[in-house]
Amino acid sequence: MPTIPSTREVGQRIATIRHARRMTQADLARAAFVSLSMVKAIERGARAPSDDTLDSIAAALTVDPSRIVTGHTRTDSRVHAALPGVSAAIAAYDVPADAPPRPLDELGEAVGALVQWRLDAQYARIAERAPQLLTDSLTALHHSTGAEQLRAAHLLAVAARSADAVAYKFGARDLSARLVELMRWAAAQTEDRIAQATAAYVRCETFFAARAHAQGLAALEQAIDASPSPLGRAATAARGALHMRAAVIAGRAGDADAAALHLADARRLGDTLPEDAYDGTAFGPDSVRAHEVSVAVSLGRDHLQRALDVAEEWTPPKSLPAERQSGFWIELARAQVWVGRPDDAFESLKVARHIAPQHTREHPWAREAAATVRRLKRADAESLTAFSEWIGAV
Repeated sequence: MPTIPSTREVGQRIATIRHARRMTQADLARAAFVSLSMVKAIERGARAPSDDTLDSIAAALTVDPSRIVTGHTRTDSRVHAALPGVSAAIAAYDVPADAPPRPLDELGEAVGALVQWRLDAQYARIAERAPQLLTDSLTALHHSTGAEQLRAAHLLAVAARSADAVAYKFGARDLSARLVELMRWAAAQTEDRIAQATAAYVRCETFFAARAHAQGLAALEQAIDASPSPLGRAATAARGALHMRAAVIAGRAGDADAAALHLADARRLGDTLPEDAYDGTAFGPDSVRAHEVSVAVSLGRDHLQRALDVAEEWTPPKSLPAERQSGFWIELARAQVWVGRPDDAFESLKVARHIAPQHTREHPWAREAAATVRRLKRADAESLTAFSEWIGAV
């Protein structure tokens, strides 16, 4: 069992990483949304950061919290400890609770934070807050009427999606499927076809998990037909995102023609929009580019050159969500391993870790690529072994 560092050691680690990032204490305080006095106290060892403060500081430094504090604060332990609470919160989703509903403006702000944490791949923070926010959203839905009920249904769908991102990535696939169904149930009550399109996009996870790729492609094509016409910005993004995901699952189904058609439709729609997000799903030209790599890797070895070509001429901008950026580098690493470029693959994995450490460590393909690179022993042995141990590949 790892030794939990002292408060002074935690402060020294934060200061060391901050200096490596060329950040001042004031820079870190602003980026982490904490006071300057707190940063100073933590760095000199006079104060221990709470879990929330540690998450905020780690996110600002673009490292996993386990780089700062080992042991009981490790992300996967915190997430798995919180998942039973998520399950309990949705067990009686259709049974109204007696508790008074939370004000919708306050609830909306809290759910909005979940969305941002999902985009930033801050899964421990989501897991710890999701049980209460799911409960609060369900209570609001059951105790409201009219326009407020529609809004509450939308907040519930968004909260369920954020919680699902954690359950799915940490291997709780049964819980993930239940959260997806809750999201679909809530979206159906919003009377909003864009929210329903978003639910269809997320539902595809259950097809990925079951390797039911042909069925998933059929479900997505039905959802595309049912989605609103791409006349406004949000409707265009909704349909474009469905095409992006359809292209990926078509690739995994081995249907190169369908993948190419959906990718072309996504590209056509993406070119009409700036990079943006609707309900937490980024869509635009850069998102489509990232999905080109994913589609090429999904189609297999005969298509890998396309992934490498995209990476030669384009890299994800920092404006893309951290999870999507790291996903690009993980997919690229997989392609690089397959074409016999393990050193390049290791560099790609390190970039992915730098951008979104929690996402990278829990990604099975990142773990698989790291294990393969380590076997080939092309990269620096010490740093590669350390990375492999961190990601769980050894």
